[in-house]
Amino acid sequence: MFYLIGLGLVDPMDITVKGLEIVKRCSRVYLESYTSILGCHKEELETYYGRPLLLADRDLVEEKTDEILTGASEDDVALLIVGDPFGATTHIDLVLRARDKKIPYKVIHNASILTAVGCCGLELYKFGEIVTIPYWDETWKPESFYDKIKFNRLHNMHTLCLLDIKVVEPAGEPRVRGRRQIMRFMTVADAAQQLLSIVDRKNVLEHNTVLSDLSMCVGLARVGSETQRIVAKSLHDMASTDLGGPLHCLIIPSKELHPLETDYLQGTTSKVFYF
Repeated sequence: MFYLIGLGLVDPMDITVKGLEIVKRCSRVYLESYTSILGCHKEELETYYGRPLLLADRDLVEEKTDEILTGASEDDVALLIVGDPFGATTHIDLVLRARDKKIPYKVIHNASILTAVGCCGLELYKFGEIVTIPYWDETWKPESFYDKIKFNRLHNMHTLCLLDIKVVEPAGEPRVRGRRQIMRFMTVADAAQQLLSIVDRKNVLEHNTVLSDLSMCVGLARVGSETQRIVAKSLHDMASTDLGGPLHCLIIPSKELHPLETDYLQGTTSKVFYF
């Protein structure tokens, strides 16, 4: 059997009882290490699970899937995934590949940031399409995520913005599997700065009324952990806000909030915002 097992959001104890029992009996267990991270190290997971874990980077999961699936028809093999297994399209592709090879599979679900963001008080059923905000560089500054935020705002829906995780390789060196990689995590301040750049340009070109520097946004960090932080600030102020270590996400609320949403968010700030 091939298992896709969700790990939850924070630490080794977030795995479900069912998931832990499966992990203990598998012949091989891979830890997917690039779509997200837990708030702990691989060694802590190995200690809690009582077994070694094999790191599965982007190359292994997306390009060398056969290596993971080999032997899964005869033995139990598991892939551990931060959050819920179906939180990323990559893992749906893995299931399709297992089907093609006639390999039986099971999915063990767990908590995901896609539902845990309800901790900020915004109603989950009012969220529209989720966006990912990537790091910009000197030659690549995509803005397609802004168009989706705009669509959601115009239709009175919240937008969850997932923030980029970038693997930084040492200068001039190729990516080598198994080597500890340097990860760069986008912060709410990084995301707000990029959004402000787009908003400023839209104001000049289009007399933009969808989003302004005074619009409220919600920053979240390390959701589900003991050090979780939630702040509601203007987009301008969020661009200079430090919420500490990863992972962060940003929410652009709808222009009209339910009174319960407003009351809940007011607990994180004393300022008045323009939606």
